[in-house]
Amino acid sequence: MSMEQISGRISPEEALLAEYALETTLKAGASGVRVKLGKSVMDLYTLLNGELDKVTHSADRAMTFSIFADGRYGIFSTNRLDREQLEPFLRRAVDTVRMLSPDGFRKLPDPSRLVRTAVTGLEMGLYDPAYEEMSSEKRMATLLGASVYGKYTGSWEIISEEAEYSDSVSDQLVLDSNGLRARQTDTSFDLGCEMTVLGSDGAKYSGYWWESSLKDGFDMSGVCSKALERAIAQMNPKEIPSGKYKVVVEPSVGSKLVSPLLAALDGFALQQRNSFLLDSLGKKLFNEGLSIIDRPCEPGRYGAKLYDSEGVAASNRPIIEEGVVKEYFINTYISGKLGMEPTLSDALRPCLAQFGAASTRDELMTLCGDGVLITGFNGGNSNSATGDFSYGIEGFFFRDGRILHPVRELVMT
Repeated sequence: MSMEQISGRISPEEALLAEYALETTLKAGASGVRVKLGKSVMDLYTLLNGELDKVTHSADRAMTFSIFADGRYGIFSTNRLDREQLEPFLRRAVDTVRMLSPDGFRKLPDPSRLVRTAVTGLEMGLYDPAYEEMSSEKRMATLLGASVYGKYTGSWEIISEEAEYSDSVSDQLVLDSNGLRARQTDTSFDLGCEMTVLGSDGAKYSGYWWESSLKDGFDMSGVCSKALERAIAQMNPKEIPSGKYKVVVEPSVGSKLVSPLLAALDGFALQQRNSFLLDSLGKKLFNEGLSIIDRPCEPGRYGAKLYDSEGVAASNRPIIEEGVVKEYFINTYISGKLGMEPTLSDALRPCLAQFGAASTRDELMTLCGDGVLITGFNGGNSNSATGDFSYGIEGFFFRDGRILHPVRELVMT
């Protein structure tokens, strides 16, 4: 077995197998096909109260086929990746597609829209070769270096510490019968910790923190200390009256508010009329301080990617700009249904633009004066058709930009 197979990277032999699968599907009678070969490896180590609790090693390798035949469409996948088994599998898959109901809107993207620059998988700088040198000893040393259980000398009783380290590599190769050949390879190194402490009131308080990096060598030694700090900060929460408050949301949990906006801009939700942003393109529906930019083409950044799920070339572009809706996410299929030009199938790396003169949490709190700093969401839901939402929240009440005390068991609507 080659190093590429051990590491989770796609080998030249596997890439040739994907080409063979594409050709075999066409020979079986498909009019078009998209082949996705995905491969990944992850190692995970867990500490419980300073001692090794669990070790997990997982490896995955599979091909997924989007098959178009006689105006019909179907998706199939298999992890049995050898020529002898692929040929009958794909022949049966094409026969199955021919039995489905026709759908004239199903087709591959126009070749002119396909990415041409994702050749090696390394273009975005998301792969660290140091991953190949990772060892069980290094993983354990990283975990133990972050753990504070048995080392903490403060006045609070630690009830439990759960720390988890993982590293992974993933590789994806996408081909289609319109000439698409695209690849992306990335690594990730992650450490998270949840600390639970006993408060002076006899209640238990928990805090969580994590760090993540695309590159090995990132300093994660302070993760458990940060989680402990956040647990202690939750002690002795106070109630605040119901009412309207300004809120500042920590970046680590901000997606809870942004995700419903992006979901409402999805072409499928629009086509099903299950979106509160119907007919919103080009309209100013939000405060001019709100700008969300999709920035997938920034090398070395989490979420960076040169193409979407269909292999269409990505670009940096505004989604919402100064409150104006600028973009819908419409794949090839939905574009036919809606009679609109296709865009990307989804947001790849949405980023909130800086709000006014404030760029940090504390600056935003100062700008707001009084309000609630949200550090976590606890359940709740949002209605994609109306935009209404109700979320449980926890965090801190602040006055004149300064935190006064923690709050919890609040509901924001």
